[in-house]
Parts: sequence; C-alpha cells; structure tokens
Amino acid sequence: MKPAPQRAVPWSRRIRLADAKSILSKTRGFISEAGFTHSLTPARNCTFGCVYCYVPTLRIQGGLRQEDWRNWGRFTTFKDNAAELLDRALRPDQVIYCSPLVDPYQPAEEHRRIMPELLETLIRKPPRVFVLQTRGPLILRDVKQLKVLATRTRLRVSFSLTTNRDDVRKLYEPLCSSVNERVATLAALRDTGIPTYATLAPLLPCEPTELARLALAFTDQDIIGDPFHVHAVKQHGATTRPEALRISQVHQFDDWHLPDFQSHVVTTLQSTIQAAGRRFGIGRSAFRWLAQP
Repeated sequence: MKPAPQRAVPWSRRIRLADAKSILSKTRGFISEAGFTHSLTPARNCTFGCVYCYVPTLRIQGGLRQEDWRNWGRFTTFKDNAAELLDRALRPDQVIYCSPLVDPYQPAEEHRRIMPELLETLIRKPPRVFVLQTRGPLILRDVKQLKVLATRTRLRVSFSLTTNRDDVRKLYEPLCSSVNERVATLAALRDTGIPTYATLAPLLPCEPTELARLALAFTDQDIIGDPFHVHAVKQHGATTRPEALRISQVHQFDDWHLPDFQSHVVTTLQSTIQAAGRRFGIGRSAFRWLAQP
C-alpha cells in the first residue's frame, strides 16, 4: 500500500500567514533533558508531511489546531511576525533548538523565505547555542548567513538521513529529497566548515552497515540516531503515527517497530561507526552533543 498522493494544490493556497504571540518556547521533556533551554518553531504544520511524524499525535500539546493534525502536510501556517518576536525574545545565554515541531526548511519555506529573516536576527543578537534540525537541501540557500552566524554563536546543523534505500524513503517520506540529494547536502554543509551531524532518525528500514558508511563518508562529526518511537519503549508522549505502521505492515517491515530488532539495528550501526573512530548514540544523551556550549 502506497501513501495517498498529495493533491496538486497551488502554493498560494498551501501557505497561510498569521501573527503569533510568541516565537521561543521554554523546553520540556526530551529536548529539555538534552540540554536545550528554548525551541524555535517558525510555522505550524509541515509541508514535508512525513507519514511517521510524531508531531500530529501531540495535537494541542504541540501547539496545533484540529485542522493541522487532520490535514497534516497539506498546508502550513507561517508565523508572519516571527523575526520581530525573536528580536524581542533573544538572550545571550539561550540554547535554542529549531525545531521540534516543524522542519525549518520545509518545501513551503522556498516561497515564504522566513528563515533568512530569522537568521539575520540571530546574527544581530546571537544566543549561546543555535541548532538547526532539517532534512531539507533548501538549507544551502542560506549558507552565507549560516557561515556568519557560526562566527557569532555555537551553530550546529543536524541533518536527517533516515535510510540508504530510496524505495523506502518514497514510502515513508514521499515529499522529501532523495537519499542522493541528502548526502550531497551533508557534504556541502561539511565543506563549509559548519559543524553538521548526520542524524539517522527515525531509523527507517535500511541496510544498517551501508547507512552507517554513508553517514561516515559525507560528514566528519559524531553520528546520532533514533529508532521509530513505539509504545513498548516510549509509553508517554508522542509516538509514530498509525499511517507509518500500516505502511510497515503492508511492506513487511513490522520488525522495525519491535524493541529487540531496533536494538540489533542500533548495535550494528554503533559497531560500524565506532570502528571508524567516531561516536554513535541515540536518544537524549546523543542529542545532548548538539546542545553543548
């Protein structure tokens, strides 16, 4: 069973604008325990629309409205006054994660271009640490600003590489860039000198040794991973959406949601990566590498 195709809706109807009351949120749970003081979310709803994304399961707790979780990926609402709000909220001791709820370089960002505004604000008033989490090659558009920001704060990019198999990527992430495009983006970011981490999360069905080799070949930092969130391991908070579970069942990838199988995959990745002289970690302890001053 293939995921339902997105209807060809013009971008003018998929992008909404609204003023927000705030732009930085004090962290709690996983992100807080990893060492971040604040999160920055530039929009509501994400036009990547990955079928496994945990954010719609958060509902109101994730700052969403009912139309967001019911129509995940079909539109996004940018916080139109985000740069103004950020200018007021920034402090030099903040450790900021952008973003736990929406990809800052989602496809709609190519049209709204809110990130250059935010980066200019961060350059003027840098926090202690700023981390960008994305799977979007569009980040390369802003490399000049990112290089300047890296001279003002501890900047890190965490770039998502979920599988080495593009057939699998098409099942779970049909609107995301191909594996080849993503490793090329990793290499380009690495070559700028900006600390760029390959984040193997969530771990989609893959050949673990080959995925590890890809991450090692195109980055020079330690490597972070995380399996699918499942209730057997994570009994509270957000977990993988039912849409992804159905795809796994149809394509006989059920094992990837079983804790014992996940542990085997993690061990294989860790063995390959450590043999190359780098660290591999999962969960809070690994994401803490991103938050370090």
